Amino acid sequence: MTRPSSETETHHGPVAVTTEGLPAWLTPVARAAETVEPSQLSRFLPPESGAGRQSAVLVLFGEGAEGPELLLMERASSLRSHAGQPSFPGGALDPEDGDPHTTGPLHAALREAEEETGLDPAGVQIFGVLPKLYIPVSGFVVTPVLGWWREPSAVGAVDPAETARVFTVPVAHLTDPEYRVTSVHPRGHKGPAFLVGSALVWGFTAGVIDRILHFAGWERPWDRSKEVPLDWHA
Repeated sequence: MTRPSSETETHHGPVAVTTEGLPAWLTPVARAAETVEPSQLSRFLPPESGAGRQSAVLVLFGEGAEGPELLLMERASSLRSHAGQPSFPGGALDPEDGDPHTTGPLHAALREAEEETGLDPAGVQIFGVLPKLYIPVSGFVVTPVLGWWREPSAVGAVDPAETARVFTVPVAHLTDPEYRVTSVHPRGHKGPAFLVGSALVWGFTAGVIDRILHFAGWERPWDRSKEVPLDWHA
């Protein structure tokens, strides 16, 4: 398995993976990114044949009024796929992003985040990269890129046709057992989920958050028998 580690150029300057100057509370996340194995994150791993569309998401941590927080966005309800679903900013790699097996995901994660939320990539420090994961229903091979929002910038829905809203969630909320549930897909599939205001964070996004909380040592015991359907609303 190869994880991006070298520099790549963007129109904002070079991008590299570095933990220099990282706040102490993010050290467990950075350490987990260096040691976690793909099978510890998901049972859905990229096909050995190399098939799948390469993509990346930005898992961006910041420091808010309530302490550490995570940036999420909600897809527009008019989209054909993932309509209304909270997610990390991200999308498919473009040819100009570079090598999908090295620095391409870094560039793609920042580019997509800027296009979707309007954030300034220059204020983001990439401090780790998780192993590539696979989303069978869409055929995407996704690289979660971990970022520290060193210099926060204004964010919002750049294109309302694609993004309904952009918001941050305190990590303390995500670790609170009161807001942790098991989502139940109409086909019977179950997985970790989070109640965030009026939204239900589930699927790939919830799975990545769940594993980060676990391997960073932030997870608190929660009632996995508390189940909610995907059409849950507060």
